[in-house]
Amino acid sequence: MEYNDAILHRLQQLELSILDDFMTVCRENGFSWWALCGSGIGALRHQGFIPWDDDIDVGLLRADYGRLNQIFKDRFPDKYVVVNADEFPSFPLSTTRITLKDSLFVEESLRRVKDCPLGIFLDVYAFDNVPQDPALAKKQIRTAWIWSKLMILAAVPFPVLPFSGVRRKLIHAVTAVVWVVLRLFRVSPGRLFRRLKKAATRYNDRPAAAYAFPADTDPYSNYFTPEDLFPLRTLPFEGREVNFPRNLEKHLKYLYGDYMQLPPVENRKNHFPSKLKFPGESKVYSGDLTD
Repeated sequence: MEYNDAILHRLQQLELSILDDFMTVCRENGFSWWALCGSGIGALRHQGFIPWDDDIDVGLLRADYGRLNQIFKDRFPDKYVVVNADEFPSFPLSTTRITLKDSLFVEESLRRVKDCPLGIFLDVYAFDNVPQDPALAKKQIRTAWIWSKLMILAAVPFPVLPFSGVRRKLIHAVTAVVWVVLRLFRVSPGRLFRRLKKAATRYNDRPAAAYAFPADTDPYSNYFTPEDLFPLRTLPFEGREVNFPRNLEKHLKYLYGDYMQLPPVENRKNHFPSKLKFPGESKVYSGDLTD
């Protein structure tokens, strides 16, 4: 899906304004944080957004993550709402979205989600300690990953999958059955999130062999050894100096392969919303945003 250039530019500028507030809070409170995923490709390849991208992804350690969320609630009560499964049990994702009030950004995959303010956002990932023991580490990551998938299925019968064809149809048949069962027993994403968080944070009182956010498509897509993560490096991003993992290239190669090559047009993905509204305006964009 594509945006009108003017609409995408406005959206990106608002996301940068959220990032600026985030960076200020982190600097004032001594939080270590870093951008990742597609934002890393954007920094290395474009010194800013990937031209068609419509979000920014940042991460920080769990201890700072909790404090950050509280600071945003206390400091910006009229500007932002902190959206996660702790605050809104119907929210089916494992990140926190620092969301602009009086805005809408409703992805097609989340259109069934009710009682949750889905707006223009900065996506924040919480990273937890992975223990030294390989068996314990594998169990921790796989368990948290499974709970995260069930969270999504508690709200979304047909989740976004990174493939198509017969395989996609078969998996969607299974996910629809799981969705029906979870709804039948009134299992909310928030309830499953508590299980996920218990698994993910189990070893935060121990020295870390790595730091991970396992609740993604691939449970190891956001997995960093201390040496790969620290010391953080800065790269230019839309006129700002933004933190990134020390070995950002390793992270991006695992996720995307040859990330410096532009993908074919049909593979240029974003979060294209079914509904979009900018703060302070009444107009709601719906469906085609190319005009």
